Amino acid sequence: MKNLLKLEEATLFLLAMLMFRQQTDYAWWLFAACLLLPDLSMIGYAAGPKTGAYVYNFFHHKGVALLTYFIGTYFILDWLVFTGIILFAHSSMDRVFGYGLKFITGFSDTHLGKIGKQQ
Repeated sequence: MKNLLKLEEATLFLLAMLMFRQQTDYAWWLFAACLLLPDLSMIGYAAGPKTGAYVYNFFHHKGVALLTYFIGTYFILDWLVFTGIILFAHSSMDRVFGYGLKFITGFSDTHLGKIGKQQ
């Protein structure tokens, strides 16, 4: 089942790449350069595990990514469409590698199971 979920997320990542190609006029290097930016949300963990989990999960939630994308589409704001696609692509990529949404108990506790050395 875990492999099936990873395959699904990989497919969603490819969909995000297709959306980027069809919905924006930005260069591919910008997609690659911005793909890891949502991980800056880990800075929230400096305020503790609860705040860190909330901040991290906000920027890694696919609902937030899609809402951002659709608002950008509705108001014809290319930069917001781009942001939504990046958030969606990043979330899918993270889940392919087993990094899920975080629980407030700690960074290694995710909705996909434990991550890190204690696995």
